[in-house]
Amino acid sequence: MESIQFMSISNFIHIHPEVQAALADKRAIVALESTVITHGLPYPDNVKTAVAMQTAVREGGAIPATIAILKGIIHVGLTDDELEALGQMDGSTVRKCSRRDIPLAIARKEYGATTVAGTMILANEVGISVFATGGIGGVHRGHPFDVSADLTELGRTPVAVVSSGAKSILDLPATREVLETNGIPVIGYGTDEMPAFFSSSSGLPVDARIDTPEEAAAIIRAHHALSLQNGMLFTVPVPAAEAFDSDDAEEAIAQATQEAEELHIHGKESTPWLLSRVVELTDGRSMRANMALLRNNGRVAGQIAAALSTK
Repeated sequence: MESIQFMSISNFIHIHPEVQAALADKRAIVALESTVITHGLPYPDNVKTAVAMQTAVREGGAIPATIAILKGIIHVGLTDDELEALGQMDGSTVRKCSRRDIPLAIARKEYGATTVAGTMILANEVGISVFATGGIGGVHRGHPFDVSADLTELGRTPVAVVSSGAKSILDLPATREVLETNGIPVIGYGTDEMPAFFSSSSGLPVDARIDTPEEAAAIIRAHHALSLQNGMLFTVPVPAAEAFDSDDAEEAIAQATQEAEELHIHGKESTPWLLSRVVELTDGRSMRANMALLRNNGRVAGQIAAALSTK
């Protein structure tokens, strides 16, 4: 009986030439997600922010590699035209890709935007060890069994994630507990607390504080030397000039969460709806904070990747 022949990842992956050259030369690279483009911000703010984040990664000393699935092909690094086209697409036509969704998007030749979890998987697959995003997913308020796949992926995929903590529309204390349970070190970059996305303080502790890219690189090297198969979370506060007052942010989030309950908006639809509603309730202040922290996280991640690549 003939054995079943399976394809390898090389059959459905395209690596941008600049990223491919950087991988070959062991230069600094930072992976970037694509759900912020398709589901996080409206056009043209989504494309402007994605370009600004890529620019920030370069300013930090690394090559940006935005990851997405285009007609069933994984793209590690996007051209300007691909980024623009993705930004103009109706989000409902683009599959949000976490672990369960990636093979579906590939087999069905769909467009797919990678979540934190999906980006971690594909970055690790090609050998990129640093990833920058805005905020990770977590435990949803009032729905303790609605837990983002990001937390599970952080527990089993060895990628260093640079973010401003978890999105503050979530249950942050419960999210912090799950991070601890899954063995994920939460490291404060220039802070003694885990940031709360729009604001710099959550009142929740970090496992360690660092203040330089070199300290971050040392932790990542030690992690790799031990062959540990979990991720690491480096949390960076939103820039002070764009930080959102925590009380004002909580008031808007509480109202948006209550409205979502009344409208029966749950599951994967809740995060984009809540973020959009908070933008409306804050007259755009939350969006400005979101865009600022994305750019800042890209720059810090670039610096960490550059320090990691130094021999």
